[in-house]
Amino acid sequence: MIALIVHGGAWNMPDDQVEAHKQGCLAALAAGWAVLAQGGTALDAVEAAVRVLEDDPTFDAGVGSFLNAIGEVELDAGIMDGASMRAGSVAAVQRVRHPISVARQVLESDYVLIVGNGAEQFAIEHGAELCDPAELVVERERQRWQDQQANPQYKGRDAFHSAHDTVGAVALDSFGTIAAATSTGGIPNKLPGRVGDSPLVGSGLYADNETGGCSTTGWGESIMKVCLAKSVADQLRTATPHEAAKANIAFLERRVQGLAGCIVLNAQGEFGWAHNTPRMAFAYQRGDEPAVAAVHADEPLLND
Repeated sequence: MIALIVHGGAWNMPDDQVEAHKQGCLAALAAGWAVLAQGGTALDAVEAAVRVLEDDPTFDAGVGSFLNAIGEVELDAGIMDGASMRAGSVAAVQRVRHPISVARQVLESDYVLIVGNGAEQFAIEHGAELCDPAELVVERERQRWQDQQANPQYKGRDAFHSAHDTVGAVALDSFGTIAAATSTGGIPNKLPGRVGDSPLVGSGLYADNETGGCSTTGWGESIMKVCLAKSVADQLRTATPHEAAKANIAFLERRVQGLAGCIVLNAQGEFGWAHNTPRMAFAYQRGDEPAVAAVHADEPLLND
C-alpha cells in the first residue's frame, strides 16, 4: 500500500483562490505520487511534493511567501523519516529556492535544526539551489506588506485567520515507511528572525512508523504550545486519523484559542484531516484509488 496526502494551508480562503489552491495541491500530489508509484521512498515523495508547492506563488512557501516587518522573505521547512526518526529543519533562510531540500540535507547530516546565515552557509556547502531573495517576492505580497505598514495593529490571531498558506505532505511508501514535511514563509509582517511551528519536530511535523505522520498549518504560536503534530501522531495508537485530527484541533482551540489545520496518515494508509479555520486545501491518493483534491469549508470540520 502506498499513500500520499498534501495540504496547501488552512485559513479564510476567498472564493477566487479556491481553484488555484486545488490545482496546486493536485500538482504537488502528482509529483509525490510519481515517486511512490516507481517504488521510491516516502522521504523522496514528500520532498518532491513540497518542492512543487514552494514553486507555486499561490502558497506561503518559497515563491509567494509573506514578507516580514522589514519587507523581506524568511523561510522555514522541516522533514522527518518515520523509520529512523531522523529529522532535518532550516529556519529564517533567505537565499534558498527550495528550503525543504535543504532540510532534507540537514536530515542526512549530524544536525536537526540550522537557522539563518548558518543554514544558508550549509545550503551553499551542500550544493543547494540558491536565488536572489527578490525572486521569492510577488506583487501580491509586496502590496500586502505596504498595506500592513499603514495598519500595524494587524497581527496575532487576526493575521493568521485572514492570511495563511503553509504547505505540507505526509507519505507512506511500499516499504512501510512514513515521512512528513512542512514548509512556510511564516506569517505576514512578522518580526525578523521569528520562527513558527513548521520546522519544529513535534509541532509542525511528525512521523513515526509505529503510529503515523502529521503535517500542520496555522497559527504557529498556538501550534507550538500544544506540540500539535506529535500529539496527533501519538493518539493514532488508539484512534483513527479522523478522530485524532479532530480531537487535537479541538484541544488547541479550547486550551490556547488557536487556529490551525492538520493532515494525518497512519501506518495502515488511512487519512484524516481537521481544521477550525473557514477553509483548508488538500489532496490525497491511496493504492489504486484516484486522486482527490478539495478545499474543505466550515462544518463539518472533518471527513465525515
